[in-house]
Amino acid sequence: MVHLKTEEELVKIRESAQILGKAHGEVAKRLKVGIKTKELDRIAEEFIRDHGGTPSFKNYNGSFPASLCISVNEVVVHGFPGNYEIKEGDIISVDCGVQYKGYHSDSAYTYPLEGAGKEALLLLERTYESLFRGIEQAKAGNRMGDVSYAIQSYVENFGYGVVRELVGHGVGKSLHEDPEVPNFGKRGKGVKLVKGMVFAIEPMINMGTKNVVQERDGWTIRTSDRKPSAHFEHMVAIHEDKTEILTTHEYIEQNYPYKWRSKSQ
Repeated sequence: MVHLKTEEELVKIRESAQILGKAHGEVAKRLKVGIKTKELDRIAEEFIRDHGGTPSFKNYNGSFPASLCISVNEVVVHGFPGNYEIKEGDIISVDCGVQYKGYHSDSAYTYPLEGAGKEALLLLERTYESLFRGIEQAKAGNRMGDVSYAIQSYVENFGYGVVRELVGHGVGKSLHEDPEVPNFGKRGKGVKLVKGMVFAIEPMINMGTKNVVQERDGWTIRTSDRKPSAHFEHMVAIHEDKTEILTTHEYIEQNYPYKWRSKSQ
């Protein structure tokens, strides 16, 4: 069942999303060749707690061990931070969630390290563009399938694989709520979008096959052909006459020194 948010709830979600955006910015400052992914996780958790929030991911379902999902190269999502040292040419997806005043926020960004190849950079550019194509269709009166189709049709035009097993989701008092937000679908199908809906749109796009496998840790998802994957995520709120992007990548783009995108969103 979809819980429609009141304006009072949206105020709290916006506050949560600001802490989240700034936590991403702190990670962006420190993300460089040689740093261990567990150090990035420590930085994010410390910032979130120092600002009155709690990490949404830590101990999720009683088992996720960290505050960030850090997914490197062929890992799509849900990678564990650990002793891995970031290398030149890597692409690194950082997914984070914050609970603040009882409400969650959730967003993700994929970073290329200097030395990343042209094909990897194109994958990131196009995945990022697909996020905004989805957001353009996330408006009152449309159907979820319009959002899904906008993402799928854009990226499949380049021969990329769209992950089927994982989808975006509603966000509010729970980190994962209805409705589901697939990155594939048909125009005019699915739940109707109405004022008060809040959900995360998060394209997970693979350079090769759409097929994925889950590692033995029960969380980490990687591409079955071990080709790279990209992941970007924003939360949106549906209003009668507009769509509001609740999360922000502003602090990432202020703080990450490698200016890799050809245009700004």
